[in-house]
Amino acid sequence: MQIGIPQESKQQETRVAATPKSVAQLIKLGYEVLVEGGAGAHAAFPDADYVQAGAKIGNRAEVWASDIVVKINEPTSAEIAAMKKGSYLISLIGAPRNPELLEKLAAAGITVLAMDSVPRISRAQSLDVISSMANIGGYKAVIEAANVFGSFFTGQVTAAGKVPPAKVFVSGAGVAGLAAVGTASSLGAIVRATDIRAEVAEQVESLGAEFVGVEAESQKSSDGYAKEASEDYAAAAARMYAEQAKDVDIIITTALIPGRPAPRLITKEMVATMKPGSVIVDMAAEAGGNVEGSVPDKIVTTENDVKIIGYTDLPGRLPTQASQLFSQNIVNLIKLITPEKNGELTLDLDDVVQRGMLVADKGEVTWPPPEVKVSAAPSAGPSAIPSATTASAAQREALVPASKETKKPLDKRFTYALLAVCALALLALFTITPIQLVSGFLVFALSVVIGFYVIGNVAHSLHTPLMSVTNAISGIIIVGCLAGMTFIDEAVPAFGGANLPILILSVLGILLASINVFGGFAVTQRMLKMFKKGGE
Repeated sequence: MQIGIPQESKQQETRVAATPKSVAQLIKLGYEVLVEGGAGAHAAFPDADYVQAGAKIGNRAEVWASDIVVKINEPTSAEIAAMKKGSYLISLIGAPRNPELLEKLAAAGITVLAMDSVPRISRAQSLDVISSMANIGGYKAVIEAANVFGSFFTGQVTAAGKVPPAKVFVSGAGVAGLAAVGTASSLGAIVRATDIRAEVAEQVESLGAEFVGVEAESQKSSDGYAKEASEDYAAAAARMYAEQAKDVDIIITTALIPGRPAPRLITKEMVATMKPGSVIVDMAAEAGGNVEGSVPDKIVTTENDVKIIGYTDLPGRLPTQASQLFSQNIVNLIKLITPEKNGELTLDLDDVVQRGMLVADKGEVTWPPPEVKVSAAPSAGPSAIPSATTASAAQREALVPASKETKKPLDKRFTYALLAVCALALLALFTITPIQLVSGFLVFALSVVIGFYVIGNVAHSLHTPLMSVTNAISGIIIVGCLAGMTFIDEAVPAFGGANLPILILSVLGILLASINVFGGFAVTQRMLKMFKKGGE
């Protein structure tokens, strides 16, 4: 089968659905690839590179007559008319907001796989174009804000005076929001972020930002996408946004609800309280905007000199990188629907991923797909237990499973008595042991306590580098055990004598520490391989 890669007809679109690298991968799967002349020019991919990768260069009519057409944006009526009946289209469709487009595609007999309808499940992450583009958009949003903002992001102390760091507030901690948080943090700004899902606070904090919660019951997503907030939550959030608007220099909003207009988060009154020179980037401008007064693809300057950026093509402003990520998502999809690697597309409608992406097939509209239970959904069952904030003590006690006995906490008096007995036993042991052993035991006890608190306070993202430290400590243990073994009298038999305990402890120490060292290096090496390309 032939795959056609047309040049995008949407105004200001700079991306292309396939790169020379992805073309080579598609050819390995048994397909012929036809690229429209100049399709990759805006993304820095000349026609010669496609030819070198094994593709052919054709005109627009030839590309749209291919068995499979792969593109970025939804097709126009003229482009649909140029496709042949029974062909396949793979692109962004916007199924929830484009029922008329789905009817046209179905009437033309085209089978359509929507790249923006990928189910939010772990197995489909490699196909998730929305996340790929949101990642680029979040990064570019910060760069655009920095370009307009009239000061440094990072604080500086110079001979001419002190420059405070910029304060950045990010609304929404999805893929785009987290990308914006990470970029702003890396530029040295003071970053805060909020989200309707309180469970993402740890992700925000891991990027060096502060999570700003809302004093209302948090919302949970059942499908990985944001949900509309309750009235109580919206009122509490409005108060929080008003406070942040007065304090920060830059606001980036990323809130979107699939199939619905973007929620209004920042009002004109809030904008009016911002400092002159502040910047707002409304990443939801195309869907109606999170910010009152934003205009798609425009920069609006308010009366108090606040600039509102409403660019809708943020990923396209990094066309080379965006095309690379989009094309890799396409390759991953083609691999999924070409199980035999023979250049023949085969749909498996029993696969929830393929069925979820299929929006038109054999003259029929197949949107919406059957509901898919995803990992983001909270486990629901007939005996769901209310949360600690909503259930009374009597409810929680009544909902404890009958098959499990409730564990009663130990009596405090018994605990104190047990600690006293252990302390007396330890003191008695110290009275009959050499002073060297007592001092060594105290050092050991203090080391355990200090090590516990030090390692316990290390961020999760640093646990793997921490293995290098544990390897060094284990190496010291091995050296110490070897030194201890040298004190054994040569006359003592190998398996008996006064120094037998030292020998046994030294051997065990060397064995356990060696396991830790070799295991640590093995895990570290495996981790490093994840950052290497397959050919290296």
